[in-house]
Amino acid sequence: MPQSEALHRRNAADFSFFAFRNIIHRIDGWRVAATAVAGLVAVPLFVIISSLLSPTRGIWDHLVANVLPGILTNTAWLVLGVSLGTLLLGVSLGWLTGACDFPGRKTFSWALLLPLAMPAYVLAFIYLGLFDFSGPVQKAFRTYFPQSGFSLPDIRSTAGVITVMVLALYPYVYMFARSAFMTQGKSSLEAARTLGLTPTGAFFRVCLPMARPWIAGGLMLVIMETLADFGAVSIFNFDTFTTAIYKAWFGFFSITAAAQLSSVLVFIVFSVILLEQLSRRRMRYTQGGGLGLETSRIKLVGRYSWGAFLFSLSVLLAAFVLPCIQLLLWTVEVFHLEFGNRYFGLVGKTLFLASIAALVICFVALVLAYAKRRHKDKYTFGLTRVATLGYALPGTILAVGIFIPVAKLDKVIVHWMNALFGYEASTILQGTLIIVFTAYLVRFMITGFNPIDSATQRITPNIDEASRLMGVKGFSLLRRIHIPMLRNGLLTALILVFVEVMKEMPITLMTRPFGWDTLAVKIFELTSEGEWERSALPALALVFTGLVPVILLMRESEKNSSR
Repeated sequence: MPQSEALHRRNAADFSFFAFRNIIHRIDGWRVAATAVAGLVAVPLFVIISSLLSPTRGIWDHLVANVLPGILTNTAWLVLGVSLGTLLLGVSLGWLTGACDFPGRKTFSWALLLPLAMPAYVLAFIYLGLFDFSGPVQKAFRTYFPQSGFSLPDIRSTAGVITVMVLALYPYVYMFARSAFMTQGKSSLEAARTLGLTPTGAFFRVCLPMARPWIAGGLMLVIMETLADFGAVSIFNFDTFTTAIYKAWFGFFSITAAAQLSSVLVFIVFSVILLEQLSRRRMRYTQGGGLGLETSRIKLVGRYSWGAFLFSLSVLLAAFVLPCIQLLLWTVEVFHLEFGNRYFGLVGKTLFLASIAALVICFVALVLAYAKRRHKDKYTFGLTRVATLGYALPGTILAVGIFIPVAKLDKVIVHWMNALFGYEASTILQGTLIIVFTAYLVRFMITGFNPIDSATQRITPNIDEASRLMGVKGFSLLRRIHIPMLRNGLLTALILVFVEVMKEMPITLMTRPFGWDTLAVKIFELTSEGEWERSALPALALVFTGLVPVILLMRESEKNSSR
């Protein structure tokens, strides 16, 4: 009996050893790194949601009575108006340039993407400067038509902010719609006509439903950008959740009120995402090949041809050409007064933040993409989904969600530093660039991850097996084989993250250390004072920098259209 008991214990010990070794084998550095990144994204989300589950009674009652009704109404009208406007412009322009042929189509197909380089808050102050009561357009109208009894619509209105947001965001829907319609061409329309449908009926009942998945993808980006916008709505003094969060924190110095407002917006954002996914769950779509030949396009003639040309030209002029001209004119007027040594500091800090953030985010994105490539299980896939969830969170929410845990962690660190080493300090982490870069990492992880992940999917397992046969494995395989093959994806990710960080306003504005003003922050400060002309110089720098990723999108679009 003692011998059998000893044998049983030895077998149990052997089983425990092998089980432990199996767990250690499954937990490698790549999966641990992916878990850490997903946890970093989950922290601000948990902090914001927990504030809704445990509301401060007095603050919550004040928000419900005085704040929430107004910002809920404004946000709902803004999302509805911008969604309808971008659908109208994006789908119509996508159909004209993707499936039809008319004069100037080849130029418009890429030029209509140029407004992506124009931040919404830049377009907002340009239109306010032009069409406000004291602007040149209103002055000219009053001068030349004094007795008409007619006045131009007030730009400082719900319709005004919706119009500006539509002009800034329609390229998201246009880009996806054009790609969808290019796969249909004249064949789908002709097949519908043989069934007795009119051209209009064929478009709405056949072509448009077939393009729905792509259009829905672009519309989701528009809704996310609308809910996250802070700069444009603040310039228009149009109160939404993002402006209310900023005012609660920096106006009333109540981080608790800011957190509770953020929790409501998080609930709205994820409800929109869930509804969109449920609406497409049971739908299946198939896609044919590309147009292939120019003869597959629908030839527009006569008034339809010139109507398509004028419509496309009008949108391009309103969304990009005229705003750029106005920026140049304002810059020429104030350049000798505004440009000085302080602008070198602004540009230097902007480039520094964008460069370091791009390097850090792309490095973490590479680790995340590599973990997903090595481990194709559901756990790792779930980690990558959580890690890239930060793009759905507006910058104001991230600023609040990261600042609260960092402040608590700071108190713990200060306490232990004082107890162990006698180090006396009020803060260590607060007021540093750590908070800024952490918020950037959470917000723009998906921007760096998607190009790198797409590039890693092109590396076949055969390449890995051949490399191991030659003795190249581990980090050496990544450094010598994979990274050179990922060069294009890494470069694209670096450029996109760099430009996104340069244009980011609320995160930088709310988390930057004292004295770390950037071009975006300078634009906010000047536009808050109504200094439209002085805002032109930093805005022009941002617009020209934003042209880089747009050019990349154009190149990719042209490659797809030529396939």
